[in-house]
Amino acid sequence: MMKEGIDLEEEKREILRRYRGLLRVCHRSKTRADRARIRKAFEVAAEAHKDMRRKSGEPYIYHPLAVAKIAAEEIGLDTTSIVCALLHDTVEDTEITLDDIQNLFGKRERVIIDGLTKISGVSNYENSSDQAENFRKMLLTLSDDVRVILIKLADRLHNMRTLDHMKREKQLKIASETQFMYAPLAHRLGLYNIKTELEDLSLKFKDPETYDSIVSKLQKTQAVRTRFINAFTLPIRRALDKFGFKYEIKSRTKSIYSIWNKIVKKGVPFEEIYDVFAIRVILDTQMETEKSDCWRVYSIVTDFYQPSPERLRDWISIPKSSGYESLHTTVMSPSGKWVEVQIRSVRMDEMAEKGFAAHWKYKDSPETPEGKLDKWLNQVRDVLENPEDNAIDFIDNFKLSLFSEEIYVFTPNGDLKTLPVGATALDFAFHIHSQIGSQCIGAKVNFKLVPLSHKLRSGDQVEILTSKKQRPKEDWLSIVITASARQKIRDALREEKKLIADDGKDMLRRKLGGLKVEFNSKNIDEFVKKFDTATATELYYRIAKGRIDLTRLKGFVVDGNRIKFETKAEVLPETNKQTSQDKVVITTPGKNETLLIGDEQQRVDFTLATCCNPIPGDEVFGFITVNEGIKIHRTNCPNAQLLMSKYAYRVIKARWNNAETVEFEVGLKFSGTDDVGIVQNITNIISTDMNVNMRAISFEAKDGIFQGKVVVLVHDTMHLSSLMDKLKAVDGVLTVDRIESEFQ
Repeated sequence: MMKEGIDLEEEKREILRRYRGLLRVCHRSKTRADRARIRKAFEVAAEAHKDMRRKSGEPYIYHPLAVAKIAAEEIGLDTTSIVCALLHDTVEDTEITLDDIQNLFGKRERVIIDGLTKISGVSNYENSSDQAENFRKMLLTLSDDVRVILIKLADRLHNMRTLDHMKREKQLKIASETQFMYAPLAHRLGLYNIKTELEDLSLKFKDPETYDSIVSKLQKTQAVRTRFINAFTLPIRRALDKFGFKYEIKSRTKSIYSIWNKIVKKGVPFEEIYDVFAIRVILDTQMETEKSDCWRVYSIVTDFYQPSPERLRDWISIPKSSGYESLHTTVMSPSGKWVEVQIRSVRMDEMAEKGFAAHWKYKDSPETPEGKLDKWLNQVRDVLENPEDNAIDFIDNFKLSLFSEEIYVFTPNGDLKTLPVGATALDFAFHIHSQIGSQCIGAKVNFKLVPLSHKLRSGDQVEILTSKKQRPKEDWLSIVITASARQKIRDALREEKKLIADDGKDMLRRKLGGLKVEFNSKNIDEFVKKFDTATATELYYRIAKGRIDLTRLKGFVVDGNRIKFETKAEVLPETNKQTSQDKVVITTPGKNETLLIGDEQQRVDFTLATCCNPIPGDEVFGFITVNEGIKIHRTNCPNAQLLMSKYAYRVIKARWNNAETVEFEVGLKFSGTDDVGIVQNITNIISTDMNVNMRAISFEAKDGIFQGKVVVLVHDTMHLSSLMDKLKAVDGVLTVDRIESEFQ
């Protein structure tokens, strides 16, 4: 049967093939009852989505089947999770209701699908605070059932894998949001493979040129890497065989995103990244002996290769809070290259691959850090359940606790506490208890007195000093780095502000009483408008603090029980300039239109962002600022991820209008071997051969190596690329790179 060029019979056969492929990976669903439930969920989903298609034109049922397969194969989830993954879009997109789900499958399935339906709109919100608020709701479902988040991550991973069929602006928005929120969450839950793929796919869609370049370089060096790994592991294999170990040795190539991150942050080229790959030794050993066996293998490895003492990481004795266990060492190979070796058991490897989902398999083990998950969920709940917290602030704070490395410090009694790297004595105080944090006046670290802002290091023993007279202060927010400490300080400051506001409220009540005016909401609203305060509480607070002097009140009339001010509300100077965001929004192109940069007919004011200095040919977008009109950024700008994920409703499409030739500033940096005449050769290329104007230039030579920076005026990316190629061809020049801003 054909329908407009679609072979429906072939599609049915393909759907069944994919369903059978799902069943093959459902390793935790072995009973007949489990298989029957999965079959039932598949039939319900297939019927519900039968008339729906994805952007690619494929039948929609391909998507829930793929999500269920990721949940089963890559995360290792159970039958209930697979059922819910198959049904995750039915309540939102079809006629099926939550009552139907409960009647057909059960109450637990209803709870999970309800959670998935509530969070399904995270990608669709135009308003940043709504989006952040929705993310808060998503995280709250962690407290109901962690499987909600795990299935949502599987859903996001499949959406990222099939993002090619979306419009470019949608790709950028979803990729930025994924990198900003979902990848850190996968990391925190121990889903390292999923976190890595989400980051790689985000880079692929945000900066395809860089992504393709790294992929190409990895492919070209694959054969050399393989030969090196075989030679490096040969003596280790022989020794492990001699001592009777059951083992598997794998090589793990560093993720594309991690390589890109190192190139950008460390400023090193691909060829100089020494840890492009790592060797992983996985031992098939009993749980009782796995720790000692890992250390025995460490001894064997270091018998052959000299280790770096600074690069030993023991996450076997003290696992990460995500449950990650492994022994890492970096050793020197005979060819002079550093190589990272990871040693772990099969159990540890499964934990590392599948995160907390794997812990259920080993839940009877005293080693399992399920308690750590519960503890983390409690911390999440504390942060989430404060309705007064600003949703966007919450996202910023929460990310601090998601993606940070950890340190291990001790109380005076020897209890071990885990904190993120960079945590201060004040963070530690709030980590112990809210009251101890609020009354903290200092600390003793390793028996030495230190201030609240002292940064802790692994192995420190910390004693907190308190005083009942101490109260949290506003500047404490700049001292702490943990989300929970920041939240507790904000709560304390808010509570203190309310107490002060109560005094101000009494002062206003007495003032109105003296004027024979009733203390009611209408009269209070008059004061709020007059003094331009956001809330009545803010009004009372400013009165109590003396910022509003009720004794000098004037410009009002009393009419019965009402007070009316004759003068208009006091306003801040900037609101009179009509440069607010609303004014800008009125003048911008419509949502589906594109801002043409350089098009005189549009008559829209914009400026080029100095953080990335875009030039014609760069892929760009427009961002509506509050006070500076529209700013044009490159899509791979360092700030793009934040802007697109948190403020997507203020992002507009933009492209260059090629009608006119204009010169744009761009910075270049280069390095090479110092030689007589090299500066002259470089400037000749720029000024004479390429006829390019220079705004600024600097050179510095030391120990036979030179580094230079120049700001030039070019027409577009092709002009710039041609100039860079010419400079790279100069004898002695080793690297030429574009820099984001002038002489950074």
